[in-house]
Amino acid sequence: MLQTNRRHFLLSSAASATALASPALIRPAYAADTIKVGALYSQTGGLSIVEKMLANGVRMAVAEINAAGGVMGRKVEVVLEDGASDPKTFNEKASKLITRDRIETVFGCHTSASRKAVLPVFERRNAMLFYQTHYEGFECSKNVVYSGAVANQQLANYIPWIVEKLGKKKFFIVGSNYVYPREMSKVSKKLIEQAGAKWMADEYLELGHSEWASVVRKIKESGADVVLSHVVGDSLVAFYREYKNQGMSQAAVPICATVISEIEIAAMGGEYAAGSYTSVPYFMSIDTPANKSFIERYRKFVNDPKAVTYHSLEAAYFQVFLWKQAVEAGKATTADAIRANIGGQSYDAPGGKVRIDPESLHAWVTPRIGQWQADGQSKVVDASPQPVRPLPYFAYGETDANLICKRTGAAPVKA
Repeated sequence: MLQTNRRHFLLSSAASATALASPALIRPAYAADTIKVGALYSQTGGLSIVEKMLANGVRMAVAEINAAGGVMGRKVEVVLEDGASDPKTFNEKASKLITRDRIETVFGCHTSASRKAVLPVFERRNAMLFYQTHYEGFECSKNVVYSGAVANQQLANYIPWIVEKLGKKKFFIVGSNYVYPREMSKVSKKLIEQAGAKWMADEYLELGHSEWASVVRKIKESGADVVLSHVVGDSLVAFYREYKNQGMSQAAVPICATVISEIEIAAMGGEYAAGSYTSVPYFMSIDTPANKSFIERYRKFVNDPKAVTYHSLEAAYFQVFLWKQAVEAGKATTADAIRANIGGQSYDAPGGKVRIDPESLHAWVTPRIGQWQADGQSKVVDASPQPVRPLPYFAYGETDANLICKRTGAAPVKA
């Protein structure tokens, strides 16, 4: 360590002397020509399979931006750090990226736990985090751009559709035992009651829990005619398989989820999810030239002709272009410049047009409902005709939801 520090000191001294001798060489060419951004995603641990995909989405966007001339004529370099599926490690790596690497924008985090762990670092150091995962809301930081959906963009369309189109009125709610499922369930219960239906019970099991036999029996005995699932992660595979193994029919009592994606379907086998539903802004099956091109380019980028895309991956990708536009609009990479220019930025993403709301720094996205097929892909059965405004404080009512963000500038994080 002493040798490293001494070498760093000597190199720095030499660079300073050269700069004094020749003012034109004050900044190294590498620093002048390159904009560094961070990518903070788990490369190890239980969340690494998903988060490696998110890192790939960021890296692919940066590669395409560089191929088109970069940002303000400068090449973009991605500095990737491993959150190791651990909130404490995420906090440490965020500090490293911002303080040691002097990076002003980081794309990263996947869970609410990791986002909450790094948020104080970004606010204290005035750096920007771009967060792509749909989440529960109840947060509005001036140092975060939220590119994923919030509760009103997943549930406000979903629950009325379940009641009206599927004719289901007796909900059994299941979820993993942490902040996202529990907060989504609170919003769900209000919407269920507003739709003239009722919820029969709710059950929460720990993340990673794989023993679903007793919960499925409770669902069978409850008289519920639909299951609203906020289950997350590996537990999904065990839940859907147990559901089918106990003879539960998706036609009679469908699982309507807010989380499951092409990744989990591939892991469990399409036959276990066939007939169930999910509400998210993006599905791989969206039949447009833009999405087909995105899938083809992603598969080429990761060198896997069978690779799947999914909603958070799409958001991880498009948020890099929104960052680029904000930097070029403000002609600076600082957090203050990005914050001043990101609001109102729009982009034609693979799933359709997205736009950042100036008041909340959350994304306008298009709510969609997909029904899973036996081949592991979805059939989009309902879609909003246009992007929907994000309301991060939706549980407080539509009138006040964005006013809270506008009034506070950086609302306190709800524990």
